[in-house]
Amino acid sequence: MTAQSERMTKRAMTVPEREAFLAEPLVAILAVQAGPGRAPLAVPMWYGYEPGGDLTLITASASRKASLLRAAGRAALVVQHANPPSKYVYVEGPVVEIREPATSDDRRTLARRYLGPDGGDEYVRTSEDVTASMAVVRIRPERWLSEIQSR
Repeated sequence: MTAQSERMTKRAMTVPEREAFLAEPLVAILAVQAGPGRAPLAVPMWYGYEPGGDLTLITASASRKASLLRAAGRAALVVQHANPPSKYVYVEGPVVEIREPATSDDRRTLARRYLGPDGGDEYVRTSEDVTASMAVVRIRPERWLSEIQSR
């Protein structure tokens, strides 16, 4: 291969590309401000998203994440796909709702996204005792960065 043929090309995703990519069942890194003089808390999370809608997360109501999301009122998520062509989407926005408690249906929808119908149902069934202590968080996408990198 020549140096020319090995050169990577990068471009921002179109709006439909980035929304479709974000709608894939990828694990996101949630980042939320952790306080003055602290780096943001950045943790892996399952999330829900449909093009044009809000991001949906479920976390323990008493978790550090939930506390920081309430205090900061904003968060960011990053999802990536490292296999060629590598891609990432960064999205940031305000927390528009924290609803407590989550329902079994809330949890089932998110679990099925990642584990399929049978696996999602089993996940919720075997952890039903924590449902009442969970919160549903909605984040409205406001700022986006995205990139596709290919040869």
